[in-house]
Amino acid sequence: MKPAKLWLQVFTAGFVVIVAMLIVTLYTPIAYGDLARIGQVSEHEFGWHLEPPHIERQYLRASPVTEADILVIGDSFSMTYRWQSVLTRQGYRVTTIYWGQLTGEALCDDFDEWLDKAGFRGKLVIIESVERLLNERLQSTQKCAKMQNPFEARIEPFFESPEHVPGFALNWKAKLTAGYITYQNTRAAKEPGATTLAGKATWVRPVADGCSMFSHLLCDKALFFKDDDDNGELTVENVAQMHAFNKAHPARSIMWMVIPNKTTTYVQLDHSKDFVTAFAQSGLGPDLFSFAKEQKRKIRDFYFPNDTHLSMHGQLAVGELILDKVRKIIPQPPAKAS
Repeated sequence: MKPAKLWLQVFTAGFVVIVAMLIVTLYTPIAYGDLARIGQVSEHEFGWHLEPPHIERQYLRASPVTEADILVIGDSFSMTYRWQSVLTRQGYRVTTIYWGQLTGEALCDDFDEWLDKAGFRGKLVIIESVERLLNERLQSTQKCAKMQNPFEARIEPFFESPEHVPGFALNWKAKLTAGYITYQNTRAAKEPGATTLAGKATWVRPVADGCSMFSHLLCDKALFFKDDDDNGELTVENVAQMHAFNKAHPARSIMWMVIPNKTTTYVQLDHSKDFVTAFAQSGLGPDLFSFAKEQKRKIRDFYFPNDTHLSMHGQLAVGELILDKVRKIIPQPPAKAS
């Protein structure tokens, strides 16, 4: 065979392979769930199908800190302002900041002075953390003497969740190999009864009675964040640390809002069980662990099937629970100055 002819055959074969991979990738649904994206599994199988609730934009705007009744210190579970919208709809003025804006994700000894300097005159601070990150944040808080970063809050949500079930669009921005990898990972995920690790951080796990709790196509399984397992359990000591923080900062009421890992809610039901028992008896805040285990049976897609976060349906349910607790501290929103 002549070298030129051999070269042409190799080129043609390579070209065909590249075109085939491009076509597969273009027709692979664009990932809109964090766990589907990092695990590279198909949204065709794991994307949610229920339309999210519509919330008027006026209830998704924060108040300036100097006007706020309530300060929320939260993580990605608070970034859409959806659960806070239940409070704002009732007239409460809420401002939200994030752990990631704080040096070392710590609340330091001069916390009260820091809020005074920012101009916060409200009566309530809600400290929200997902289960898997709370221990690290409490350890950092115990070692921190001074708040380093200035107070900064956003009026608009930090992150926008889709307003509708995402439709199909060609996946132009993905890497050439993304479609093939997604196909392979999804094929493994579809094996009956199998637990698989997609990518480095997404577990695909069977969920008992999953199709009654999730709306996605492969509803007998769901996606879970590997960090839920890797970060360990919360303990009774963590409850004591939270009590100590509240006692050290008596200037305002402080409510702790601990959101259970998705894995704890659906798969590892006894995870952090000693913490859950102690926290439920502590008066520090609502027992969202028991609440989540109840609501997952009442609200389909209480957590997104393709993400580690609460769905917008789940966020509004949590907001209603928080509203009930807030009303016991601030019975009615203060009248706005005219």
